[in-house]
Amino acid sequence: MTDFAYAVDGDGVATITWDVAGKSMNVMSMAGFGELEGLIDQALADMAVKGVILTSGKKDFAGGMDLNVIARMKEGGVEALFEGVMGIHALLRKIERAGMDPKTLKGGKPIVAAMPGTGVGIGFEIPLACHRILVADNPKAKIGLPEIQVGIFPGAGGTTRLIRKLGAMVAAPFLLEGKLSDPKAAKANGLIDEVVAPEALLARAKEWVLAATDADLVKPWDAKGYKMPGGTPYHPAGYMTFVGANAMVLGKTMGVYPAARAMMQAVYEGALVPFDTALKIEARHFVSVLMNPSSTAMIRSLFINKEALEKGANRPAAPDQTVRKLGVIGAGMMGAGIAYVSALAGIEVVLIDATQESADRGRAHSEGLLDKGIQRRAMTVEKKAEVLGRINATTDYAALSDVDLIVEAVFEDPKVKAEVTAKVEAVVGAECIFASNTSTLPITGLASSSKRPDQFIGIHFFSPVDRMALVEIIKGAQTGDRAVAKALDFVRQIRKTPIVVNDARYFYANRCILPYTNEGIRMVSEGVSPVLVENAAKMVGMPVGPLQLTDEISIDLGIKIAKATKAALGNDYPDDDVDAVVFALADQGRMGRKAKAGFYAYDAAGRREGLWEGLGQMWPVAAQQPDLVTVQHRLLMSQVLEAVRAFEEGVLTDIREGDVGAILGWGFAPWSGGPFAWLDIIGAARAVEICDGLEAAHGVRYAAPALLRDLAAKGDGFYDRFGGGRKSAA
Repeated sequence: MTDFAYAVDGDGVATITWDVAGKSMNVMSMAGFGELEGLIDQALADMAVKGVILTSGKKDFAGGMDLNVIARMKEGGVEALFEGVMGIHALLRKIERAGMDPKTLKGGKPIVAAMPGTGVGIGFEIPLACHRILVADNPKAKIGLPEIQVGIFPGAGGTTRLIRKLGAMVAAPFLLEGKLSDPKAAKANGLIDEVVAPEALLARAKEWVLAATDADLVKPWDAKGYKMPGGTPYHPAGYMTFVGANAMVLGKTMGVYPAARAMMQAVYEGALVPFDTALKIEARHFVSVLMNPSSTAMIRSLFINKEALEKGANRPAAPDQTVRKLGVIGAGMMGAGIAYVSALAGIEVVLIDATQESADRGRAHSEGLLDKGIQRRAMTVEKKAEVLGRINATTDYAALSDVDLIVEAVFEDPKVKAEVTAKVEAVVGAECIFASNTSTLPITGLASSSKRPDQFIGIHFFSPVDRMALVEIIKGAQTGDRAVAKALDFVRQIRKTPIVVNDARYFYANRCILPYTNEGIRMVSEGVSPVLVENAAKMVGMPVGPLQLTDEISIDLGIKIAKATKAALGNDYPDDDVDAVVFALADQGRMGRKAKAGFYAYDAAGRREGLWEGLGQMWPVAAQQPDLVTVQHRLLMSQVLEAVRAFEEGVLTDIREGDVGAILGWGFAPWSGGPFAWLDIIGAARAVEICDGLEAAHGVRYAAPALLRDLAAKGDGFYDRFGGGRKSAA
């Protein structure tokens, strides 16, 4: 089986077509590199070949490197990994020089990349080594280098070439943020050379190959007298560029992401030396990142495990459960969001609310999002009409008669939900699956109002639905396999990432989020500076501090959750000190961002202006403040220990879901790979040591779970014992 096809036409133009069998998008493997190099050698050695077109047999060009291959490359150690990376550099340099005389830079054969669609990662690094990059005019195509988003950076020459092509400042968003562009934007930004009508792509590529001159083949950085756009670090303009870029990196990453830091080092050092030396520097820093445990954890969670979950790693054996028609009950922000993502995925939706006005308002939410898509050129007027045409906004429950999945998203009140369940089951077919979108109410209790509890399940969406990637699927005590399969197949249809958990108060995500926000609030009540609390969280990689997150969730919702939890736990309720703070804020009408007043102050438009000055008057800042690491450990361990307890108790059954869910659900320090990956990075023994210190100082909530102590005693890690899909021992 081959990944590339080779053909030479009568005019002497060779076409190398990338088409990996069994894949919807091309991905590169080490065998693929070897095959591509053999075909390049063949074309360069054939006197009859005048030039080469590199294209794809699929609708897109390539989706990047198979990160499973990178994971296997690391097994050979640093030296083997460095040699492998340098081998890739040698191939791309061979494409770039194309047989030209190294002294005169003449006599090479033109090689053009003709990309029918998306090219990211190695799928763009290879074209960057070609002499011309043509991309079909496809607004859905994405061009760029997103590696930073999974904990690495472009290490096959992409970093070095893009910096020399655009200059450090212009290249920064594409390297440091992984920004992707559609073809026209990519052309405007200087990433590619031409945007061509799809039907003319190969003809234009051939035309360019046959007309290319020696001068067209010489890369700017190989030409005599080349100067880097924006200047080198020692040039006055370049110096300011690198100062600004470093400040931007530190501001965005807080120094906790090794890939961003290593990339900047590779860029800075590489800018001071010739191109081929710069490639070696890039390779050295790339290998250092690949060997960093943070990179390993990010790749595992954000690529390998995430992909496995999306493909149904934990799906029970059941026939295909593709959703044909969906009923959504409740047209508020959550229900409207669910209707939108479902209709966008091609599913017919019945959106029901108590009044026609409310139902129409829910449908209008979709219209507003579609209009924004049109403004961004990501949506057409025709597509908008098609999507809206799939949403039937109504008050008539009879319209649900032929739906095969219901998602109920009404007010968080068991009585209201029970009434809706009865009304729905009176009209739907016997095979219809009923899902409740609840964030706090146990599914087993809600299912007691159903005639078919085996077909009752929880599907917990995160807000805003259109932007949040995670969906938490909750199995009640009687939920059957077909209901789980239905929920998983639905989540796959709407292109989100599922985790499956067992029923318990707050399930998994909210169970871990609440201790984080509570610990931040508790520290304020103790006299810890709110500024220290918020910045400590950000400096350890949390996207927002616990006080800001509380404002976003809303303080009145926090109070409602606190009251319900206290009623359930009675004397065992642990958070009276937290409640004293939030109830005091509520008494002053400070309900969070929606009220433009909470832990933070807001302007008239609802933009944060900084922490509210009144906090210091209500809870004076102590003269003696804890050190940064202690605050960070309190904030991290409050989440991590709850994740371990959830796994220990069998609520969470797969640590892969625990790590992926934590990052996608509430932004748990992505650099760490998730709570279980972080514990493996620091080691169970060190984690227990931290817990013991925190428990002695702050109470039993920091007691190390028995499972963590057992791992520490035996020198095991979570992934050593439970990785690869092995389940909890609970």
